[in-house]
Amino acid sequence: MQTIVSGAVTGPVRVRLAPSPTGTLHIGTARTAVFNWLFAKRHGGQFLLRIEDTDKERSQEAYTVNILDGLQWLGLQWDGEPVIQSSRLAEHQAAIKQLLASGHAYRCYATEAELEAMREAQKASHQAPRYDNRHRQLSAEQEQAFIAEGRQATVRFRIDDGASITWTDLVRGEMSWAGADLGGDMVIARRAAADQIGDPLYNLVVVVDDAAMAISHVIRGEDHIANTAKQLLLYQALGLPIPQFAHTPLILNKEGKKLSKRDGVTSVSDFRELGYAASALANYMTLLGWSAPEGMGERFSLEQAASVFDFERVNKAGARFDWDKLNWLNGQVLHELSPAALESQLQPLWVQAGYPLESHTGDWLQQLCTLIGPSLTLLADGVDQAQPFFQRPDLGADALAQLDQPSARDALAALLALLPTAELSADSAKALLAQACEAAGVKKGLLMKSLRAALLGKMQGPDLIDSWLLLHASGEDRLRLERCLG
Repeated sequence: MQTIVSGAVTGPVRVRLAPSPTGTLHIGTARTAVFNWLFAKRHGGQFLLRIEDTDKERSQEAYTVNILDGLQWLGLQWDGEPVIQSSRLAEHQAAIKQLLASGHAYRCYATEAELEAMREAQKASHQAPRYDNRHRQLSAEQEQAFIAEGRQATVRFRIDDGASITWTDLVRGEMSWAGADLGGDMVIARRAAADQIGDPLYNLVVVVDDAAMAISHVIRGEDHIANTAKQLLLYQALGLPIPQFAHTPLILNKEGKKLSKRDGVTSVSDFRELGYAASALANYMTLLGWSAPEGMGERFSLEQAASVFDFERVNKAGARFDWDKLNWLNGQVLHELSPAALESQLQPLWVQAGYPLESHTGDWLQQLCTLIGPSLTLLADGVDQAQPFFQRPDLGADALAQLDQPSARDALAALLALLPTAELSADSAKALLAQACEAAGVKKGLLMKSLRAALLGKMQGPDLIDSWLLLHASGEDRLRLERCLG
């Protein structure tokens, strides 16, 4: 038996993402969604969504909501209504009945104890684990005897050891699997009474659903390659049209192992809570396994990537997650935001932090965004960097050391005596500093450092003059200077 799939793009492109709602939206699933979306948009096709919720014990509605919210946040809008896999049980069971009727599948009455004994024997003789197809050729009398014992049966799909399964993968080129390497006849339905069909399993339902959705291209991670070989046999046995396949590289951690929860942040919602921008994360995921054409650079939108996306530039090797590159991209996105746009994104975080936004009028908040925006890497950085402007900071050790310098407090006292209640400008603020230095008989550097210590409570931070103007507008500069002199 031989199955061959062409790698050419023919007919309307219809791709799908098929997440399981047994956890939050993983970065690997999201990257798969990005590649599917880009390919669909490049070819004027459709990006469909199927929720594979047939794992009844682990599937949760909250995870489905998380997945949908995450995709929408990333800008990966799907076409049509999501298909809910569990609602298609009748179609899955009909396919199993078809395979039983055609002789491509059979009922297997092997008990768990018998299967475990078989696996232990294989392990002892250093054989690869596989089902030995022991119930493939049961007679009617043998079946009846098992039924009389009260045994339940799984349904297994016949896999000929002599089969040769080949296809042209859009990423990896010619692929070939031998039937003998697929672990024996495959279970396609869980145990049930002899006159019933148990819950259909993954490889069967995926084939039936992809055919029903007229999926033209199945784009998924390389960990599905063995499943593809099995599924091609199912497509052929059911007489269904065969899609084209593209197996993308896995996302790896810095040690070169598959990215997992042990590596910390792996959920899209976690990245969102950390302050990463959707466009930056989507941009970065595009680069995880795909190389942009020369001249395009590494900073682009999904729409720009879609205009040039193809699988020839998708790497076969795993893609290592690079936090530095993601942070750089995120900083670029934040730096490009207008003060008004940045304010709209920071306001919810500021409210959550308890900052008194209502006490600041006019364009004060946007001026604050203009001040701190260029130094942001994560959106959450805007909470910490804005704190000294909303809440009077404690004086750090370095600030106290500066204020203890000879004549430091004298210089601040001279500045306080000159400080007007009227609005300050950059020019008038600089003039005040010069006058205070002259009055106190100190150098400008001493006063500038001491002013920073008094106003911000530390010796590092944004531009001093702009910071002072913001604090003067809220009346805080006078109070902070008086604190240091009291």
